Amino acid sequence: MIDAAIFDKDGTLFDFRATWGGWTARAIAFLEGHGADPAALAQVLGYDRATGDFAKSSPVIAGTTPEVAELMHEFVPALDRGYLLDVLSELSETAPQAPAVPLRQVFEDLKARGLKLGLATNDTEAPARAHLAGAGVLELFDFVAGCDSGWGGKPAPGQLLAFAGRVGVEPARTVMVGDSLHDLHAGQAAGMRRVAVLTGIAEAPELAPHADVVLPDISHLAAWIDSQRRS
Repeated sequence: MIDAAIFDKDGTLFDFRATWGGWTARAIAFLEGHGADPAALAQVLGYDRATGDFAKSSPVIAGTTPEVAELMHEFVPALDRGYLLDVLSELSETAPQAPAVPLRQVFEDLKARGLKLGLATNDTEAPARAHLAGAGVLELFDFVAGCDSGWGGKPAPGQLLAFAGRVGVEPARTVMVGDSLHDLHAGQAAGMRRVAVLTGIAEAPELAPHADVVLPDISHLAAWIDSQRRS
């Protein structure tokens, strides 16, 4: 039985390349204005400035915003670390979001099934809430956690276990839904079911060994949950 679902944000709810490609380009331009070498910075971030695509090993994909900020700070050591993190968080909050699917319909369908819903992201919490609000779905979530919310970031299970405790659902009756190995490893560490989706950078052969199921996108989740409830 599945009574709750917690979601990753970027690559799961929103198209990763469309959102974070623009964010990375803006961040590189900002640091270039402070003396950073844009080509070298893009290489470290695993970002192709010509195509807007990311290498699978890109720290932007798996890292928290503070971790990415620390990498960037090496290129502008004279810049205050706190100021840089504030700028990057603001760029994240204002980054245009491209929903992977019609989110309102997906989450209304899940709520109609009685599920508790949560979000666990390695982005910071304020941008995460802004992105959900911009998509018109924030009020459908029972829990929202960023890497700065007090439970750490993925692949550690802190955010997921905090969600389960907050909504009063056992981890074993909860599913973690994400597009990366960090998401799936966090779900495993939390003792949750794991659903991988293919709207991020990782591909099915990489994700399948760590997931209960691999779905094209989250619009297929309700049908899968229905099938689990019948079994």
